[in-house]
Amino acid sequence: MLLLHPVGQFRFAILGFCGFLLATSCQQTVEVELPEVDDLYVIEGTIFENEPPLVFVGKAQGYFDAVNASSIADSFLPGAEVVLTIEEQVYPLTALCTGELPEELLEEAASLLGFSVELLSMLDLCIYTSLDPNAIGQVGKSHYLDVTVNEQTMTAVTMIPQPVPLDSVWWQTPGTQDSLGVIYGAINDPPDLGDSYRWFAQRTNVRPSWDPLSGQVKDANYVAPLGSAFDDAFFNGLAFEFSVFRGVAAGSTAWDDDFSESPEAGYFKLGDTVAVRLCSIDRAVFQGIRSYENLILSQGSPFALPANMTSNVVGGIGLWAGYGIAQDTVICTE
Repeated sequence: MLLLHPVGQFRFAILGFCGFLLATSCQQTVEVELPEVDDLYVIEGTIFENEPPLVFVGKAQGYFDAVNASSIADSFLPGAEVVLTIEEQVYPLTALCTGELPEELLEEAASLLGFSVELLSMLDLCIYTSLDPNAIGQVGKSHYLDVTVNEQTMTAVTMIPQPVPLDSVWWQTPGTQDSLGVIYGAINDPPDLGDSYRWFAQRTNVRPSWDPLSGQVKDANYVAPLGSAFDDAFFNGLAFEFSVFRGVAAGSTAWDDDFSESPEAGYFKLGDTVAVRLCSIDRAVFQGIRSYENLILSQGSPFALPANMTSNVVGGIGLWAGYGIAQDTVICTE
């Protein structure tokens, strides 16, 4: 017969009681009533030098809302009133929705918007633009945007700065790489402090016959990599040289854009023809893009502080961005 010492019996009782608490606490259901909030609307728009505006108007989703093709499509609103003003000249913008486009125009829309044809065929995305030849980005001028949706008004303004030309631009393989490289550029920054820039690149050559995507242009549109925005805080008024890796287009399923599988992801390849743009942007646009990229880069970090993206939209959130263009072409050769 097994006998427990009184102290042992006490310890056994304590352990049993703690086990009971753990078992019951794991079964407790906590319900939190989230307060109702007003709809929050979003503007995402760009206007490049000598190009028409492209403006998305949407509605922000709740943190716990389901995310699927239907919810994403519902976030883009077709019934807004959108007006562009440049030096008191008013240009109403028209909504063009991909769901209304014939199949032969869907590929052109995919190239214009920077999305894949497959993605646009799944989603009915609406974008606001103008066919007026005068409704284009103009260097040195402010571009005002007024949006009204469901009786709520949003406003934003962006200025397109004078672009700073690229002194030189070239492709080079780093380290031991023999056919994969990055693009280098050099500029002379103007003497005024606060100049801001954003980099874009587009591979314009067609994929070869052995490629699974044979016959397609490598990049349908210009792509900005993470870290694409920078300012002259450390090189104001100086000659400055920089290098840039290749970015990945949103929603891309190309094999050479897969960082987990392809050694070519992030690199430009020997034989590529690359159109590059160094765009000058105003300070508010730089701050918005930099805050967005910082949020993307810090996702999943337990040490990152919670933060919101900086916005230049009054009455909503988002970014209305103007770009002055300095453009060149790089042939990736040894």
